[in-house]
Amino acid sequence: MAVPKKKTSKSKRNQRRAHWFKKAEKQAEKALSLGQSVLTGKSNSFVYITKEEEEDTEE
Repeated sequence: MAVPKKKTSKSKRNQRRAHWFKKAEKQAEKALSLGQSVLTGKSNSFVYITKEEEEDTEE
């Protein structure tokens, strides 16, 4: 027979929500950091083709 689930407490819900927001904040920081390193040209972990390289390969 189906039994209703127990209600989750507000503190447990807030804890999960805080964790979820913290994970999103961490990912946003990583993305911003990667973007900054790509713009400065110091990126080692992200491979991309620049316009100069594109023109060299066409010739």
